[in-house]
Amino acid sequence: MKNIIKVYCENTSSHIEVEMGTPLLDIARQLSLPGKYPHLAAYVNNRIKELHYRVYTPISLRFIDITHFEGHRVYQRTVLFLLQSAIARLYPSQTLHVRHSVGSGIYCEVAGKSHFSCEECAAIIAEVRAIAAENIPIYRFKEPTVDVVSKFEAAGYPDKAALLRSRPRLYSNIYYMGPTIGYFFGALAPSSGYIECFDIIPYAEGVLVALPDRNNPTVTGKVPHAEKMAGLFRQFHEWMDIVGVPTVGDLNNRVLQGDASELIKIAEAVHARQFSRIGDLIYEAHRDRGVKVVLISGPSSSGKTTSAKRIGIQLRVLGLHPVLISLDDYFVNREDTPRDENGDYDYEALEAIDLPQLNDHLRRLIAGESVEIPRYDFITGTRQWHEKPLQLHDRSILIMEGIHGLNPRLTPALSADMTFKVYLSCFTSVAMDNTTRIHTTDNRLLRRITRDYHTRGNNAYDTIARWQSVRRGEEQHIFPYQENADVMVNTSLFYEIGVLRPLIEPILREIPDTVPEYGEAHRLLAFLDNFTPIAADEIPPTSIMREFIGGSSFKY
Repeated sequence: MKNIIKVYCENTSSHIEVEMGTPLLDIARQLSLPGKYPHLAAYVNNRIKELHYRVYTPISLRFIDITHFEGHRVYQRTVLFLLQSAIARLYPSQTLHVRHSVGSGIYCEVAGKSHFSCEECAAIIAEVRAIAAENIPIYRFKEPTVDVVSKFEAAGYPDKAALLRSRPRLYSNIYYMGPTIGYFFGALAPSSGYIECFDIIPYAEGVLVALPDRNNPTVTGKVPHAEKMAGLFRQFHEWMDIVGVPTVGDLNNRVLQGDASELIKIAEAVHARQFSRIGDLIYEAHRDRGVKVVLISGPSSSGKTTSAKRIGIQLRVLGLHPVLISLDDYFVNREDTPRDENGDYDYEALEAIDLPQLNDHLRRLIAGESVEIPRYDFITGTRQWHEKPLQLHDRSILIMEGIHGLNPRLTPALSADMTFKVYLSCFTSVAMDNTTRIHTTDNRLLRRITRDYHTRGNNAYDTIARWQSVRRGEEQHIFPYQENADVMVNTSLFYEIGVLRPLIEPILREIPDTVPEYGEAHRLLAFLDNFTPIAADEIPPTSIMREFIGGSSFKY
């Protein structure tokens, strides 16, 4: 007698009975799921699973395609797996390095090559398409870690072997696509045949893998103008190689050897040099062209507040008088905040800021008037007022930070000559391994969950539930203006995820498995498991990290 189990599909709001051990791929076929695009993976009881996953108990599941946030990442990882295989065939003695995102695409380099022609990119595209045409199944297996390490070493992937050695587990995951093996943080598509839309073009010293637009997956996203950002990434990748921690495996090994204290000091010293240089540039702009206002922009949890304060300290060293204002303090009261398409408060919208009052205050401050400045209370969602009014004098520099800092619609009261623009973000510089990058958005999300829990009265569920709205706001209001900055700053600290791990794990575990946000919490917990914990004791009180974990000597 066959063992039959009942499965509930959220896509069709229906139940289906299947044999125990049926893979999700077969269930999807039986359901004849609606949708324009192939389903790439599924949430099983709110946990992401590959479609080869077999069902043995009653479950609730939700299939996702490329238009879903995690579905797009599944597609991206699968493209990179095919690229890894193609590069191994075309350049067998070279190593692929997946570096960082550029818009919706991914910038990659091949060790030993500093330039790719259009003809070479066309050859890579042809090889990837050939692999896709073979429709090779992609399977994930859990095997003894000692065996997985041996396989990666034999295949020429010492970076993956080092990562697995540094996080001792009896068993580890390994992906197979024919003879090609890989290690990925997250689900992949069922086979190579799911990859259809992509492009590969020469870019900087490597290639840019253009990926489909989530909103229109039949075409690849536009390649943005991002030379400044690419240069910053390149600088930090080179620096990470010099320090000797380009990957998480290298970082973990240094921590296990007792070098965490030294690594913290090095990372913090790099930040100190960055802020000193920015202070010099602002001083020169103030002296040469009369700059009066410094505008600091960046996506959520980039460390804008601490960065503004540290830049202010550098300006004081140079004899200027910095005055700091946060755009967050000009939020309208919570009940007046605009809402997004889901009816949730849209704090990322420019209209969440009281623009008329902000520009009135700027005009009056520049004119030398005394102005009462607001202060926003994130707990109550209401605007309060500072006790002392603010007034500028000849050597004053107004530093104003917020996500909209570089949006020209923010400050029509200011002329371009009067401003100096700073863009900063947490451009994560350490990679999981050579072919698995750490998403800067994940780094920032971890920061935000930790900070919101301790300082803004929000639990992890609330922060994760709003994160996609935050991301949409960044894509609309921040990223289009980043290249307009006079200077870019990387606020990531390569040691920080090890510090965040013990602080955030209990917070993430509070999310129950009955809500969709559990899937993201579970993914982040699995991600954090790759990092050796680092004690926060030696992080200085002026560090950007203190903005998120507490213990800062700055007042926020």
